[in-house]
Order: sequence, then structure tokens, then C-alpha cells
Amino acid sequence: MINQRMGTKDWAMLLLLSFLWGGSFFLIGVVVAELPPLTIVTLRVGVAALTLWAVLLIGGYEIPKSFALWRAFFMLGLLNNVIPFALIVWGQNHIGAGLASIINATTPLFTILIAGAFLADEHMSPQKVVGVLVGLFGVAVLIGAESLADIGLDMSLQSLAQLAIMGAAISYGCASVFGRRFKALGISPFSTAVGQVTAATILLIPVTFLVERPDQLASPSLQVWLSILSLGVFCTALGYILFFKILSSSGATNVVLVTFLVPITASFLGWLILNEQLHSRYFVGMAFIGLGLAAIDGRLWKKLKAVASQ
Repeated sequence: MINQRMGTKDWAMLLLLSFLWGGSFFLIGVVVAELPPLTIVTLRVGVAALTLWAVLLIGGYEIPKSFALWRAFFMLGLLNNVIPFALIVWGQNHIGAGLASIINATTPLFTILIAGAFLADEHMSPQKVVGVLVGLFGVAVLIGAESLADIGLDMSLQSLAQLAIMGAAISYGCASVFGRRFKALGISPFSTAVGQVTAATILLIPVTFLVERPDQLASPSLQVWLSILSLGVFCTALGYILFFKILSSSGATNVVLVTFLVPITASFLGWLILNEQLHSRYFVGMAFIGLGLAAIDGRLWKKLKAVASQ
């Protein structure tokens, strides 16, 4: 059984995870100018895999050896990296980043539905559904209506791209639910992270070489290599350790709340690092996201009800 409510430690890890994944947008912005998408994804998970294997060997952790366990790692890598990354990369060739972000923020909704159907201790409640819907509205307000405009695109391609991003959100939801089994198997969050990114790297390498031929690309600049290292070590290796720690202690529904927080941290980092303007809609959107998170967590509402009943 897991805790339906996240403790202070879990909330702190979730916030740190949102900063890592929100910051990845700036690093990808540097890398994408010199490298194609699948090559970036493969290098990112490859660096993460090498980093985690180095920690595993130096720290003397036990190496997972079971065939059944590695089969599960490959399934998790497929659901949590290969499928969603490929769908998002293709989808964003045909729709704007704002619209893609909003569709991707449906991940908690799909996770609640999938977890409610397959996990006995993560039942779907009206409170959770309301919280997710309020949070989604907050994300939409935060990003803004102008980001939804995709003028001059073929509508059939646009519709397929939207379905692709939604498919990625569903895949993330399935991965979060599937990943719960590793706690029951006694596998640590660290070992799960190692197994997932290793399996994802093995799956992505042949596809990337077939589609983009990275061996024939010009050598990227030092700035790009430093950005890739940061993406792999911090945003992916450390990020997935945090992800699986939260998943192990608080469940699939709670861990995917990070998709609500990423737009907030990305906006904050843009203001802090790039001097980007913070529009009034950002604060309205953040307020709705906060209400949604509070509704899913439940403790604030219970306190308010207790005060009201006195």
C-alpha cells in the first residue's frame, strides 16, 4: 500500500523534479540548433544510463540480473521514454509548443483513470477528478490562448499531431501505473531508474541510426555537449531517481502532478534567467494549479470542512 497523501519530503522532491524538467526546455533550446530530435533524445538517455551505471558500480549496488525484471525494464522504457518521446517529437513538428504542453498536461487525468482501473489502493475519487480538471484549466490559462493558434497548418496533420501528443500522455500514464510493480518486487527507485534508461537507450539507438544517421552529422559545439551532459545527468538521471522515489512512496496519481508544475517552473526560470516578462495570466494560472493540487492532496479541504463545521 502507498500513502494517498504526499508528505513534506515528497512535495519537496516533486518541486525539485519540476525544476529539473522545467529547466530542460532551456537546455533543449541550445541543443536543437545543432542536432536532430531523435539524436538528442538518444544522447540524453544514453548519458543518463552511463551516469547511473557509474554510480551503481562505484556505490556497490546490486546489478539487476533477472530476465523477467529486465523484460519489465524494457516495457517501462518503452512506455516512459521511447513511445512518448517519439510521439512528442513528431507531434511538435505540426503543432505549437503551447498546444502540445496543454495536451501533455492531461497526463494526470489519464493516470487517475488508468490507476483507478488497475490499482486497488489508488481508487478514483470525485475529489481527484475535480483537482485534475482545475489543474488543467490552470495550465491552459498559464500558457495563454495565443499559444493555441497554429495558422497555416493542414488540419488533418494538426489533428493527427494532437492525437500523437495525447498518445504520449496516455503512455506516460500507463508507465506510471506499470512502474508501481517494482516496489512490490523489492526493486529500489535507483535500480528502476537504471533499468529504464538503459532499456530505452538500447531501444532508441538502432531507430536513431536508421532515421537520422547521427554518425554523418557535424560535430556539435562545446556548448551543446555541456547542455547534453546537463540534460542526461541532472534532468534525466537525477530526475528519474526522484520520479521513482515519489512513485514508490506516494503512487502513480501523485507523481504525475509534476506535469502541472513544469509550466510554472519553466515560466519562473524564464523570468529569473532570461529576464522574460511574467504576464498577469501566469499568476492566475498558478492559482488554479495550486487549487487543483490542493484538491488532489485533500488535507487543506478537510481542514476547511472541519473549521466550517465548528
